[in-house]
Amino acid sequence: MPQHRRPSRHTPAANPSGVHFLVSDDVLRAMIRTCAPGPGDLVVDVGAGPGVVTAAVARTGARVIAVERDPDFVRTLRTRFRDRPRVRVVGDDLRTVPLPRRDFLVVANPPYAVSTALLRRLLGRGRPALRCAALTVEWGLARRVTARLPRSREVAQWACRFDLTLVRRVPASCFRPAPTVDSAVLAIRRRPMSRSAEALATDLLDAAWHEPSRSVRALLRRSDVRGEPRLLRRCGIEPGSRAATVPPCAWAALAVETISPSARRERQGDGV
Repeated sequence: MPQHRRPSRHTPAANPSGVHFLVSDDVLRAMIRTCAPGPGDLVVDVGAGPGVVTAAVARTGARVIAVERDPDFVRTLRTRFRDRPRVRVVGDDLRTVPLPRRDFLVVANPPYAVSTALLRRLLGRGRPALRCAALTVEWGLARRVTARLPRSREVAQWACRFDLTLVRRVPASCFRPAPTVDSAVLAIRRRPMSRSAEALATDLLDAAWHEPSRSVRALLRRSDVRGEPRLLRRCGIEPGSRAATVPPCAWAALAVETISPSARRERQGDGV
């Protein structure tokens, strides 16, 4: 398989939306490995363009929804995949298209200009059905959302509910037209949390965000959460530390440990 593909004739001369077409098979394979889609999975490719990512995912046997706003690309996609019943082309905007209600994956190379809007849709509150995603995003954005201690409350909330990992750096030469900055493959995996644990984790994070200088023990006393040193250390929290120094993943782990008896009853009540 060739390492690079020729850019599509639809590639615009001007690029105000940050559209950069992925032409590296190596990066594409890394994205597929990250989510490991298979015949039982539903995968959404947002900003599908000429269908490079869609075609790679379709080869795994997964069902694919290719979302594309540009009418020319929509026609290209429908022609390219007209004989592939497991691929559905949707002419819509990734910022507004209805997302699946059942568990789904996302493998996509979205336009830079809408990367943050897409992350808000996929990771926002409301318990989305996203299970895993592999996205190409700007290097700077990937670094910000995968920081151990996020600088924004919004990103911290994302990291509380999802594991955000920087898989690899992607040189600008892997795209046509080449962007002015490098990119990254960003992996997103939903944390296995019950609704109760997710709510508690969010509450703990919000409390820490409002009182960052308060000690962990004091914050937990106010939240009626157990704060035994052994439990905290098991969750990656130093008991005497300030709330601001605790990463979102640690609050999530503590919430799961705290809610675990209720979570078991919740699973039994759901018939799982």
